Amino acid sequence: MTDADIDLNSDLGEGFGAWSLGDDDALLDIVSSANVACGFHAGDPSVLRRVTERAAERGVAIGAQVGYRDLAGFGRRFIDVDPHDLVNDIIYQIGALDGFARIAGSRVRYVKPHGALYNAVVAHAEQAAAVVEAVRRYDPGLPVLGLPGSQLLSRAEAAGLRVVEESFADRAYTPEGTLVPRRERGAVVHEPDAVVQRSVRMATEGAVTAVDGSVVTVRPRSLCVHGDTEGAVEIARRVREALREAGVTVRPFADAG
Repeated sequence: MTDADIDLNSDLGEGFGAWSLGDDDALLDIVSSANVACGFHAGDPSVLRRVTERAAERGVAIGAQVGYRDLAGFGRRFIDVDPHDLVNDIIYQIGALDGFARIAGSRVRYVKPHGALYNAVVAHAEQAAAVVEAVRRYDPGLPVLGLPGSQLLSRAEAAGLRVVEESFADRAYTPEGTLVPRRERGAVVHEPDAVVQRSVRMATEGAVTAVDGSVVTVRPRSLCVHGDTEGAVEIARRVREALREAGVTVRPFADAG
């Protein structure tokens, strides 16, 4: 196999107050990019500061994972928010995380929507436009990470933003190339061997098998492994090792300009 580069990202900083979620420290030793919660769906100021400091220490790229204002639902419930308000909500979140990243000696390097917002902006034109407008106004040099074929990426590209296509190691795909909703059975792939095999295939062959057995073409520049699933650290470690063995170099896409 030929040598290639791919980014490995995970959702981090999703604790809140006395509640912790996932092993941020362990995952920061594995991933190349950290999608850090910005306080709306998860995370609080102390969590944001701790994760950005530790990401900066390890040379992990820091991304703002922006979402709906929905702590109770972990940002996984669609909210029909006014697009003008959504622009401001996203600017607020990026700015909050960027502040902590900067005092840690780094900065926010990209933006990725979270949860229900991520799924909404695949087809919801107004909300996709709001995300793009927020990024453009805050810093038009920030890449936008999202699902191939989404309204988000097409509108971001049209606005002159850099777009980065993402695939998911541990999420089931529909034949249309979208993610199976989490409320449906089988939406998350839990078997570690399957996650590893899917990851290598997506990175080297640009393909993944959908829930109906059809093959979906993907072109991931970044591969997401969720940090809140059982055994996430060991799965992420195995994915990175398997990619290395397949001749794929893991490095932040934000370094590629």
